[in-house]
Amino acid sequence: MSDQHIDIYTDGACSGNPGPGGWGAILRWRDRELEIQGGARQTTNNRMEMQAVIEALGRIRQPRPIHIYTDSRYVMQGITEWMPNWKRRQWRTAANKPVKNADLWMQLDAALSGHEVHWHWVKGHNGHSENERADALARAAIPR
Repeated sequence: MSDQHIDIYTDGACSGNPGPGGWGAILRWRDRELEIQGGARQTTNNRMEMQAVIEALGRIRQPRPIHIYTDSRYVMQGITEWMPNWKRRQWRTAANKPVKNADLWMQLDAALSGHEVHWHWVKGHNGHSENERADALARAAIPR
């Protein structure tokens, strides 16, 4: 694997769903690491999962190969399977309903532009060290 690639580990958390939520991400490039986090007073877990990826990608200034590790099937499937059809249907589902969280899906689509992205699903709360750290960042960022 090239030493130019960046690993991103993300997670979102919510206290109630909907309710106050937080997101966390770890970016790793070579021997450098950056932890970022944030929160929202009224949100959903899915929105926080998406926000973590958007915020992490926003820290990358030039196109690079990126490996994104997430425990969110919603985010991973949304990008890899559902988004092409949503875009073709102008952000509508197969049932002709507006796509939920379309605002964030559009931001995520734009943030991915220019990067070579490889998606990896990890089982949450299963001892994956970086996923556990991203989860702790997300939980710590939930507004109290």
